Amino acid sequence: MSTDHIRVPLVVGGTKPELKEIEARILQERGRISLLYQVLLNSAPIAQGWEAMLTAVRNKSSVPADLRELMILRVAVLNKASFEFDAHIPHALKAGVPQAKIDAIRATELSEPFSAQEQLLLKMTDHMTRDVEVPAELMAEVTSQYTPGKVVELVATVAAYNMVSRFLVALNIVH
Repeated sequence: MSTDHIRVPLVVGGTKPELKEIEARILQERGRISLLYQVLLNSAPIAQGWEAMLTAVRNKSSVPADLRELMILRVAVLNKASFEFDAHIPHALKAGVPQAKIDAIRATELSEPFSAQEQLLLKMTDHMTRDVEVPAELMAEVTSQYTPGKVVELVATVAAYNMVSRFLVALNIVH
C-alpha cells in the first residue's frame, strides 16, 4: 500500500526514543500503531492527547458500543472520511450492528432499519456534523431520555469523531 498521498511523513514506531512512552500507550490500547497514529506521532503532545481522548470516548464511556459505532460511521459518511468508515466497520460488526444498518447508514435520510433511539441519536449526529448547531427541541428530546453524563458522552462521541474525520480528510489519509 502506497502512502505517498499522505501530506505529512509517517513516523515508524520505535525509531524515535522520545516517543517510546506514547508508543507504548498506543500499543497497549490499540494493539498496533496504525497509519493514523504514524501520522499523529509527528507531534508527541497531539498524539498523547488524541490517544487519551479517543480512548475515553471508545473504551471508557457508557455509550453502548453499537450506538457509538453507528454514530461514528454516520460522521464518517457525512465528512467523506472513507478511512474512518472502513476502520469502524469491523468494530460495528463486533458490537452487533447488522450489515443492513451499516449499509443503510450511507443514506441521505435515515429511517428503516434504525430504531427510534438510533434515529434520534443519528439525527443529533447529522445536525452536529452538518450544521454544528443542534435544534433546541432535538436536544430537549435527547436530554429528556438520557442522564447528563450520558448526554455529554454522546455529544463527545460525535464531536471527537468529527475531529478524527476532518484530520484524516485534511491530511489525505486513506486506504
